[in-house]
Amino acid sequence: MKKVVQYIILLILTALLAWGILWARAKARTQVCHAIVVDVLNTHTTPFVTPEAVKEELDHHGIAIVGKAFGDIDIDTIETLLRHSPYVEDTECFLSYDGSLHIKVRQLVPVLRVFDGNTSYYVNREGKTMRATPTYHADVPIVNGHFTSKFPVTRLLPLVEYVEKDSVLKALVTMYNVVDSNNVFIVPAIAGHVVNLGPPTGFENKFKKLQLFYHKVMPARGWETYDTISVKWNYQVVATLRHKKVKHVEVYNPEDDDPAPDHATMTIDDATAPQPAQRPKPPEEAEAKKTEQKST
Repeated sequence: MKKVVQYIILLILTALLAWGILWARAKARTQVCHAIVVDVLNTHTTPFVTPEAVKEELDHHGIAIVGKAFGDIDIDTIETLLRHSPYVEDTECFLSYDGSLHIKVRQLVPVLRVFDGNTSYYVNREGKTMRATPTYHADVPIVNGHFTSKFPVTRLLPLVEYVEKDSVLKALVTMYNVVDSNNVFIVPAIAGHVVNLGPPTGFENKFKKLQLFYHKVMPARGWETYDTISVKWNYQVVATLRHKKVKHVEVYNPEDDDPAPDHATMTIDDATAPQPAQRPKPPEEAEAKKTEQKST
């Protein structure tokens, strides 16, 4: 008998709970929204998304909130609309029992800036882009180049993040110049040359080769000797001489660390090397030579 009473009480409590949930949902659906509360989460960065701008975006798309019943407000539609904005990285919306719609917005966090001809835009970690404007500036790495669906800008992000996490490389690299998917250049802080990394893969080993070249070769050969240093190939660094008329390139193998590279591994072809200019002979010396030739 006792178990029967307990079972009946449990059924009653379950029914009351279900009725309470249904009543609360019905009450919530009929409750009228009287305010929109917008919270921009990452305001520690330079703010370019404001609560007023978010409300204007909703008005621009004809989404009326204030005065509507909760049941007529489509939260999913609002979140999708705001996430498509180039200035918003993510958003979350919810209705509160105080009668307001709460919108939490995270503005776009740029990780690099791209210059493509006359256009310029910022890119976040997911590859979302935002047009650059004079009213906003972010101190992020600079990339010069054109990207396509076959070679999107996201292919460059692992390289950029790797450089940004290394204090030495971050101080070395001033910008990136992308010619195509197989020729990504860096412009180092050391003026006078550029570095061809090749495709943006295997860059850990490529930077090691570059540092060995800087340490072993450049001090001996001169920091203004080369205009291009290429680390795109395995097991070697190829440096192009600055003198344009010299077609020969010099190859240094980083594995040849002991002994250091000498003329056996790093040479200039004497036939193609620039020759020193000949000093013109004084007029009297030339005249004396002519007289000597006549007398003989």
